[in-house]
Parts: sequence; C-alpha cells; structure tokens
Amino acid sequence: MVNSKPQNLFYISTIFLVFQMNLSMQDQIKVSTPPLPILPFPSYSQLEWQQREMIMFLHFGVNTFTGREWGTGKESPSVFSPTGLNASQWADTAARAGFSLMILTAKHHDGFCLWPSEYTDHSVIGSPWKNGSGDVVREFVDAAKARGIDSGFYLSPWDMHDHRYGNEKLYNEYYMAQLQELLTRYGGDIREIWFDGAKGPNAPNMTYHFNDWFSMVKELQSNTNIFSDAGPDVRWVGNEKGSAGRTCWSTINSTSISIGNSTTSYLNCGDPKGTNWVPAECDVSIRRGWFWHKSESPKNLIKLLSIYYTSVGRNCLLLLNVPPNSTGLISESDVQTLLQFRSAIDTIFTTNLGRECSVEASSQRGGGFGPMNVLDEDHLWTYWAPTEEKQEYWIELKAKSGKINAFNVVRIQEAIGLGQRIQEHEVYVDGILVVRGSTVGYKRLHRLEIASVGANRVRIKIVRAKGIVPLISSIGLHFDPYY
Repeated sequence: MVNSKPQNLFYISTIFLVFQMNLSMQDQIKVSTPPLPILPFPSYSQLEWQQREMIMFLHFGVNTFTGREWGTGKESPSVFSPTGLNASQWADTAARAGFSLMILTAKHHDGFCLWPSEYTDHSVIGSPWKNGSGDVVREFVDAAKARGIDSGFYLSPWDMHDHRYGNEKLYNEYYMAQLQELLTRYGGDIREIWFDGAKGPNAPNMTYHFNDWFSMVKELQSNTNIFSDAGPDVRWVGNEKGSAGRTCWSTINSTSISIGNSTTSYLNCGDPKGTNWVPAECDVSIRRGWFWHKSESPKNLIKLLSIYYTSVGRNCLLLLNVPPNSTGLISESDVQTLLQFRSAIDTIFTTNLGRECSVEASSQRGGGFGPMNVLDEDHLWTYWAPTEEKQEYWIELKAKSGKINAFNVVRIQEAIGLGQRIQEHEVYVDGILVVRGSTVGYKRLHRLEIASVGANRVRIKIVRAKGIVPLISSIGLHFDPYY
C-alpha cells in the first residue's frame, strides 16, 4: 500500500500557504494608497532647498574697501587688500549658526572677479593680496566642503567695468565663459546660483541670454537651483526686507513675469493658480548694507527673529547676508549675533509641547494616514489625510492629562511633496478662535499675541483647500520666550 502521509502533508502545507497569501493580500488592501498630488509639485532639488530653511549670503569685493554699496567699475584691483582673509572662519561661523549653504558674490556689479578668471585681468590677479596669486572662490569652496556645507555663487549680469557690456553678442559670450569657468573649475557641489536684473538707470541697454545661461547651469550642475525674479527654480520674494506675504504660494505662472520686470506683489504672494513650482527666497542683510561698513552694526536678536517668522514662517527660505570685513573675516559682533540667533531658534523649536497630547481628527483616509503622523519626526512624507467625503476638515491636539504647558507659537506644515493645498485655515484654543490664516505650505508659524497658559485642546480647522483633501505633515506647539 502506498504511504499517503507525504501527499497529505503537501496538500495541508499548500492550503496553509494559500491561506497566508490571502491574509497578506487582505492586509495590503487595508492600507490605503496616497491621494493624488496637486500639480505642480517640487523637484528633488527644490525640496532639498526648502528644508534648509536658512542659508548664508557673503557680499565681499572692492566695495568692502571703498565703502560703497554699488561700485563704479573703475576701481583698481589694488584696493582689494584683505590682510587676514580666512574662508575657514566664514565656514565655521556658518556651520555653528546652522547654515548648510553659503553663496558668495563671485562678481558684483563693479565687474571685479574674486577668482583669477582667464577672460579678464580685472580680478584678484591685480590685487596685492597674495601677490596676485590668490583665489577667494577656491578658498571659499574648499572651506565650505571641509565642513559639509554646500556652495553657491552670485555672478552679476550687470558689469560696469567690462568694455563688452552693451554689445549683446560679445558680452553674452564673455558672461557664459565665466559662468562655465565657475561651474567646472570649482567642483560639483554648487547648489544655488543667483541671477538678477539689477541695473543702474544710466546703464547701456543690454539683452541677457538668460535661457542660454540657465541651460548651461543645468548641463554642468544638474542639482543646482537657479534663483532669479522669475525662477526657474527659486524666485525673489519682491523685497530685501526678508518678508513674504501673509499669503504665500510656492506656485507662479513663469510666463507672466520676467527677470528685472516683475510685479513685486505677485512675487511676494505667489499665485494659487500658478502652473510652475517656484518657491520664494527672502534675502536680507544682517546689517543695513549688503557690504561691510565700519559704521554699521548687526541687527539685534529680536529683529532677526521677527524676520525668521515672516520668511521661514511664511513658506519661504531665509537668505541672510553676512558680509566679511576689510580684514577678510566675519566681524565678531556678527558672529555672536548669529550664534544668539541659532540658540534662540533651538530654544523655541526643539521642544514640541504637542507631543504631550493625543490627536483626533474629523476623519482618516485609511491605514498609514492617521492624525498621529503630525507629531513624528518626518515633516514631509508622513501626514494626516482625511477621507474624501465632503465634510469639515479639522485636526485637534488634546492634553492627555491636566493641561498643555504654556505656548505662544503654533507651527503647521503641509506635505508639499504632493503639492500645496491649504488656502484658508483657523486655529482654536479651547474653542476660542485665535488665528485666521490663509496659506501654509512647507511651514507656517503663528505667534500668538498672548501665551496660552493651561489650555486643554488646540484645533486646526481647514476652511478651504485646493484639490480633494488637505494634507498636514506636522503640527507643533512651541514657547517663544523672546516675544
């Protein structure tokens, strides 16, 4: 008689395997897919840029020694004579203050080049610094790289020195030659390049070949974000105060604006119907001027915090200019102010009082999109998503026991990897309306007039949103002792 045990075991194991597969499939079905994105949404390099939150600008050149903001183009290279230039001190300061990217004025409007360009002698070649053999750009890039900081350049389109300026063909050839020189000679870590349309009223008429320039940048440094009035990757916020609009969309219509000829209010607020993702960068100097002047001192901590709330806290990135002095160092007063600024930001935002709370919401899309996602460490790819049924959308933080400790800052962040959605929102503390706001984007910070002491619950209500549902990636309750 044939033994049937092995055959029976085979049938039993097969049935068990099919049963496990069915269970696995059922578990997978329970996990909801993410909602569809709202176009447009950011590229990888734009997301990386947004998460930096703050970067540093360094205006340095002949103006540092002449006391001007805009030079004349007639300055002799011999005026550039820093006696103690130390780019490592710049990078150390940036690293200690929490900056992950520094942008250097490789050439400002006066046309003087901080590197030994092969295409002009109006550069450090003619300077007494290091007997004409120095290279500020090289020292800057190397010092930044040694500290894990990325580099960027500002190469002014307007050049008051070069004789080719005003001749469209010759000057664009000259400019592109220098652009290529910078992007090939100084490594592959160039993460932002600045273009603008700044030009004096008496400057010769000049057409810049921006599209050619942009194409060259992307060819040579594909991860570089290009800044200009109109992008294509990052736009100007429309002022030099470090302040975005209370409504600030990361989207614009690039075809409706141009470099050097853009409506500042449009740049400041963005466009909810915009077809291009071009977030705003808020540029401002730590001092009154962009270049170092002996008579000026840095802004105080309270002013810098106010700028932080109106830039980073309004869905933008803060580009803070810190100009080296005529010695070639960042002044000690500026260093100390930056360190105070960094310490204050850490003091305010390191502790999230919301993490002591339970979280409830109007609804939940399904597995993986619960309201507790707003309290984890991922502020981008984990998020709360409500169901797509027409309803009132809200999410509420509630004290688990007793009361929430005193807070006066409410932080809200959207899952911008799937687009920007929130158009209007409100914040309630124990049922009382304390904030009526518009856009959120990557980060929105609300400073309350009076600190909430002993509150039991905080509700964020989404009044209006683009697309089917709003997506909130992070919520924080913080206390700002400086306000």
